[in-house]
Amino acid sequence: MGDVYEIETYQPRKGVGHLLSRVRTEMLDALDKALSADEELAKLEISAAQFIVIATLALADTAKSSSDLCKGISYDAGAMTRMIDRLEGKGLICRSRRPDDRRVVYIELTEEGRRAFPRMKVISMGVVNRFLQGFSQAEARQLEGFLSRMLENAA
Repeated sequence: MGDVYEIETYQPRKGVGHLLSRVRTEMLDALDKALSADEELAKLEISAAQFIVIATLALADTAKSSSDLCKGISYDAGAMTRMIDRLEGKGLICRSRRPDDRRVVYIELTEEGRRAFPRMKVISMGVVNRFLQGFSQAEARQLEGFLSRMLENAA
């Protein structure tokens, strides 16, 4: 197969990269608003970026290090440390040293973090469903497949 875009007709602001960036920004903004509007979660002041960290921890099979989190969600190490500090300050996560290697610090959800996550997940799903209005389930799965292929191409 040939290239999708050609230099004569390529318009960066109408291309896939720009559109993906806009969708991501709009979804995160919508999730920020939805989380802050929820009576149960408003007091925790959870941002969309913090939700992503919490969801990653909640759905992980094993405890995660800060480094694991950075790799898994493409986040800068310094920003991740600040994020973990804020979430720990809110009582949603805790740090613990690995017993066999004290240099490694695991990040885990606290009981409060585990309690709050299901509500966050429902709110997040509502935001995504709003963005997918007019799509069939089959079209949504197809879009997921296309995006997954793009990520595979990035490797």
